[in-house]
Amino acid sequence: MARATILMAGLAALSLLGGCVTTPNGPPASYDGVETRLLDDDLVNFRVQMTGVATQQNVSDYARCAAAQYTLIRGFGFARHVRTNVQEEGGVWVADAVYTISPALPRGVQTLDAEVVTAACAEQGIPTV
Repeated sequence: MARATILMAGLAALSLLGGCVTTPNGPPASYDGVETRLLDDDLVNFRVQMTGVATQQNVSDYARCAAAQYTLIRGFGFARHVRTNVQEEGGVWVADAVYTISPALPRGVQTLDAEVVTAACAEQGIPTV
């Protein structure tokens, strides 16, 4: 129950923090939400959605920011990127990303320090969970 409450609070905060990315051509991008699913104790799936995005990197960054904040919410300090699939249809971009979360720096090349990444996301105006 506590996990669901934290998740709902995070989603409510996300809706308040929804921002925009300036794109060179077309409408500004908007952050349209994050869906989080715990697949195992340390394996988490993030599905994020944006509209008006200039590049698929924007939606991948959004998923990374969500993963970093979620890692902190769960009381961990680090995450490792497993995979991200990005699709666009009719101007709606969706990233389906999977990360492992851990208290210590995991092995691998695509690791992130959750505090550092969350701070960078805030500086760039990218919302987190």
